[in-house]
Amino acid sequence: MRELTGGQSKVEVSGNTVREVVDALEVRFPGLRDRLVVDDRLRSGLAVSVDGAISRRRLRTKVQPESDLYFIESLGGGGLTPTLELKMS
Repeated sequence: MRELTGGQSKVEVSGNTVREVVDALEVRFPGLRDRLVVDDRLRSGLAVSVDGAISRRRLRTKVQPESDLYFIESLGGGGLTPTLELKMS
């Protein structure tokens, strides 16, 4: 995703839910939403971590102004690798 964020691995955006964060990312980095969401759902194989905990609510997860979000891609064998780190602003 760094090719869409100008090489940045960490970015700051605002939002009250993960969905709003994704929408803010799309405004700032066009094309990023398609990497994260399909049919208004988080892409298969992706998870979202909010403040260190994997969220089961996915796009509906509420976030705080200082929350840290990570979109994490599943790897074979059950491991997880962060793909983008977000700092709320």
